[in-house]
Amino acid sequence: MTSALLPTYARAPIAFERGEGAWLVTRDGERYLDFGAGIAVNALGHAHPHLVEALTTQAQKLWHTSNLFEIPEGERLGRRLVDATFADVAFFANSGAEANEAAIKMARKYHAAGGHPERFRIITFEGAFHGRTLATIAAGGQAKYIDGFGPKVDGFDQVPTGDFDALEVAIGPETAALMIEPIQGEGGLRVIPHTDLRRLRALCDQHGLLLIMDEVQTGVGRTGRLFAHEWSGVTPDIMSAAKGIGGGFPLGVCLATTEAARGMTAGTHGTTFGGNPLAMAVGNAVLDVVLGNGFLARVEALGLRLKQSLAALRDSHPDVITEVRGEGLMLGLKLAVPNTEFVAAARDGHLLVIPAGDNVVRLLPPLIVTDVDVAEAVARLDATATRLEAEKLAPKRQGAAA
Repeated sequence: MTSALLPTYARAPIAFERGEGAWLVTRDGERYLDFGAGIAVNALGHAHPHLVEALTTQAQKLWHTSNLFEIPEGERLGRRLVDATFADVAFFANSGAEANEAAIKMARKYHAAGGHPERFRIITFEGAFHGRTLATIAAGGQAKYIDGFGPKVDGFDQVPTGDFDALEVAIGPETAALMIEPIQGEGGLRVIPHTDLRRLRALCDQHGLLLIMDEVQTGVGRTGRLFAHEWSGVTPDIMSAAKGIGGGFPLGVCLATTEAARGMTAGTHGTTFGGNPLAMAVGNAVLDVVLGNGFLARVEALGLRLKQSLAALRDSHPDVITEVRGEGLMLGLKLAVPNTEFVAAARDGHLLVIPAGDNVVRLLPPLIVTDVDVAEAVARLDATATRLEAEKLAPKRQGAAA
């Protein structure tokens, strides 16, 4: 029977029925080791008991009231995020794209409130991904997401990552902000050097611009700090987060300083479902775990061990793996074979990994992954590379034999 769903996804022919920790189980009982975590979403794995309890307890009380009324759990989550970050205020949404839309609007409104409405343009960086709305695909600048959807939304200028000469040329009297991911996830696990982030901060200060950090994929402990920009010592003015912050429940947030948010007064922005009681209960439960004693230090240590194991795999399979990228438990393998083939071969071995740009596969395991899970994943990656290596070398051997 033909699917009734819009065919915008090339879905793998697998349906999962349940999960536990870093493992997923299909309807027929096959187990898969999940090193994709719903694209960095299931930060605490599947069916985490603390999250399940928080959601079911709240579901028996209240699901939705709208933001016309106070939502105590939202006030609590906002306060915890503010206390743990650079920010003074939080705006809750349902996704990363919505959080980025709020960040973009906030940056524009900041300058308008200061008497300079002409300053609305935002500079972004090649390889970026900021979402799928008309504004955020324009911000990302990738033609494959923009083509066919009419005129590109105005207000975004792109420069090559790390090209500060081009960046300084692009900054003009209409520039409002710079927007960057500390690690480009969809763009191929490209880590932005800490020195570059510090130079971006200095340029923003020099030109009166806001610095927006997109931490939708890098945030909530993924790199071993609550947010990845913390490693550089840089403080943004505005930051978006989503994915892991809800542990699998739809949740996004835009965090900002009071100064950066000065134009966002009553009625300037809104959301129907953002900050609803269910999402807020789960978000608080996620923070209970991630901010727990030793949790982030363990992510950092486990990420380092995994990265070292991946480097050994690269050395063992140079015809398949050419580079290891990333930080913490946000790692990628740059490949010498098509990444789609690698993803499919890994899936055949019951290991789930995620493709990315620049012919990279992403390893984004749940942050609660165990040492045993990591060892098993490395073994399955080794088997995947061995299989692809044999397939790649087979035509050469056949030619030599002929």
